[in-house]
Amino acid sequence: MKYEGMIFRPPSEADSLILQVTVGCSYNRCTFCGAYQGKRFRIKSFKEIQDDIDEVSSYKIRKVFLADGDALIIPQKELVHILSYLKTRLKGLERVGIYANAKDILRKDPEELKALKDLGLGILYLGLESGDPEVLKRIKKNTTVDQLIRAGKRVKESGILLSVTVILGLGGVEGSQRHAIETGKVLSEMDPDYVGALSLMIVPGTPIEKEIETGKLVLPNPFELIQELEGMITHCQFTHCFFASNHASNYLPLRIQMPEEKEAALKRIREVLRKKDPDLLRPEYLRAL
Repeated sequence: MKYEGMIFRPPSEADSLILQVTVGCSYNRCTFCGAYQGKRFRIKSFKEIQDDIDEVSSYKIRKVFLADGDALIIPQKELVHILSYLKTRLKGLERVGIYANAKDILRKDPEELKALKDLGLGILYLGLESGDPEVLKRIKKNTTVDQLIRAGKRVKESGILLSVTVILGLGGVEGSQRHAIETGKVLSEMDPDYVGALSLMIVPGTPIEKEIETGKLVLPNPFELIQELEGMITHCQFTHCFFASNHASNYLPLRIQMPEEKEAALKRIREVLRKKDPDLLRPEYLRAL
């Protein structure tokens, strides 16, 4: 496999073959993200992708994740070609996953997304980050709440599983509860299959690092982040969703089947907030992106 630069994938794709079909991120200006620093965006040629697929075709591969940052930006005809070739060459393939942003999704009409599903695209990872319009503007997310909701619903309507990422702490201390409440409301409207909550960790060299250094943004402390998580979950109303805050960046790892386990999870969170015992939290040295 010929990888260019650092490769990132969702935690749930740990057992997947990572197939790099794009290099970097076409937008690459979100203030908190340092994942694709130094990478110039490009879509790989089909020959490059074909060679990588051929290299692993003799292995039994169940899942493939298409990297880098927003591979759904690939034009429909080319994406169909890639998925078709994967299906032909990897006989045991069960699911393909992909990162996408809201604008990429909305560029695909519902029938195009359904066509991708029929070719094996089984799950799509969408970064919501926050449901607060002011936070989205400050982190330069390059999308609106309305676009994010419409994109999420379009994925759901296509039958592709939707996994949404949110980031605790993005609102700072001042906007913490507004960020939590508005994010919970937007998640409810999207009604995703999965939600992954991360905590903001500062990547050196990112614009948000400067905001912290100058005091423009004040990060919530560990218990304030957990209070934010409590507010977010309180305002989430799902049909059927697996909500996880077990990412390594989080102080309080949780795995919640909603709506069935919502109240039990909230009870546990509130007990941690009542005790404010640091020993109940993930130690700082174990936290990572």
